[in-house]
Amino acid sequence: MDNRKFILSLKNGNEASFKEAYLNYYDKLISIARRFNFTVLTPQDFVQETFLRLYNKRELLNEGVLFDKQLFVICKNIIINHVNRENKIIQLNTSEIEIENEDYDDVIFEERKEKLYAFINLLPEQQQKIFTLHKLENLSYKEIAAMTDLSEKTIANHIYLASKFIRKKIEDH
Repeated sequence: MDNRKFILSLKNGNEASFKEAYLNYYDKLISIARRFNFTVLTPQDFVQETFLRLYNKRELLNEGVLFDKQLFVICKNIIINHVNRENKIIQLNTSEIEIENEDYDDVIFEERKEKLYAFINLLPEQQQKIFTLHKLENLSYKEIAAMTDLSEKTIANHIYLASKFIRKKIEDH
């Protein structure tokens, strides 16, 4: 099956295509993940998360870009995000954390997070998708361009407009 047909079948949720992707790329992704030194998760965890994200975000696949390239980008981003999170956690000085404030901080964080998601949901669909990929999934303009067939300049414009809209909503509340 050619790249375009394979990606279209994945986008349509074809179970056989997902199985084929899993069987053909599992070992390659494991070998990529093994190159990194993790303290909490295993390479298998990253590969599993890669296939989960592939399934959950399959509508974002680009038929014009090689499937394996898109899959490797997903895996790489998951690994990089995790490594960054691990580094932040290691840098925390536990003696500076005040336990009694944690519950309060969690409530505030959750309220702000809910408001942010509500504001994101008010954006036009394309802006919403691009803003989420960039700000929440940590994909670069280049990666988003490869997935959406939009130019990096258009992506930057969408992110600018979405950020401006969300900032305005936050200021109004």
